[in-house]
Amino acid sequence: MTTILDSYSEKDTEAIAEDLARKSAPSDVFALVGDLGVGKTAFAKGFARGLDIDEPIVSPTFTIVQIYEGGKMPLYHFDVYRLGDESEMDEIGYEDCFYGEGVSLVEWADTVRSVMPQKTVWITVEKDLTRGTDYRRITIDNDEDYRD
Repeated sequence: MTTILDSYSEKDTEAIAEDLARKSAPSDVFALVGDLGVGKTAFAKGFARGLDIDEPIVSPTFTIVQIYEGGKMPLYHFDVYRLGDESEMDEIGYEDCFYGEGVSLVEWADTVRSVMPQKTVWITVEKDLTRGTDYRRITIDNDEDYRD
């Protein structure tokens, strides 16, 4: 199942992510894919809000994973952009997060595709400048449990 959503602002992107997070459950894994500057961090902010997390959300580029525990369940926010090899995911204990009590959101997940669970919900954020500089196309694949 594939769902395509239109976002015309950062606020729209955050709202889409917030709605998706509200429907999530422990051990859900979301892969966030898109070029630099398309709004992955905005998506993560909305996602955290959907889990009732009120801490500031930043992309964990240098720490690889940031854990937020203040909401209805933990959020494991990964940014794997700087990983040199997929095997480095083992070193950070990704399995404890993917199969634990919280929800995992993995930015740049396409670079570690082989460690992503089969049940992963893949989210691609893309610009389309013909529709405006703020427009984003958000494609959600394998999302049968996250539809209205």
